Formats: sequence, structure tokens, C-alpha cells
Amino acid sequence: MFDDILQMVKEHLGNSPAVASAIPADQADAIHSEIAKHINNGLQSPSAAGGSSGGILSEIESSLASGGLATSAISGGLVSSLASKFGLSPAITGAIAASLPGLMQKFMNKSSAGPAPATS
Repeated sequence: MFDDILQMVKEHLGNSPAVASAIPADQADAIHSEIAKHINNGLQSPSAAGGSSGGILSEIESSLASGGLATSAISGGLVSSLASKFGLSPAITGAIAASLPGLMQKFMNKSSAGPAPATS
């Protein structure tokens, strides 16, 4: 799952010129990995899942539009991590955090669609 998230992070941020141009090229891979790690950890967090069968994915789906708790928790930890590990400015970390709801929505759509059918 991590590799899928990492690929989606790279694609999503690459398609956002404001974010892509703000990420230093020499740190891009490490920053993409850090973002994917935070999303992956957030999606797998048992405390965030609250024991419900839908877990964090249901919470994220219901809170994306409002910037609810699940998305805020992931973005808050991520912003702090990006600033401390990579020395990114608040403008850059803010742009990355602002892109998270769209990225999470893409992941939700991909997860609910299931694996692609095999081709012969």
C-alpha cells in the first residue's frame, strides 16, 4: 500500500505547479516519501480508526470537504515534520497541506474501486 500511496503523492504533487515548483529538486524524493509515510500511518492508525469497520478511510471520506479531524491530524503532523526535517517554509508546507484533501480523495477513489482487472 505504501508504494501505491507514494506513486499517488508523486503524481498529485507533480500535477500541482504551485507545489511542484516549491519543492527543492534535490529533496523531492525524500519529501514525497515523508508525505506518503504520514498518509500511510494515518490510514493505518488504530486510534484513528476508532475500531469501526470503515476505519480512517470512512472518517477521511466524511471529513474531506470540511477539512475535518482525520485530514487535519495527518496534515498537522506532516507540516511539522516537513518543516523540521527539510527546513521548508510555511508557504511550501501550507501548499502541500492544502493539496492533501485532493490527494486523499484520489486515494479513496482508488481504494473503493479495488484492483484493476488483469489484462491478458
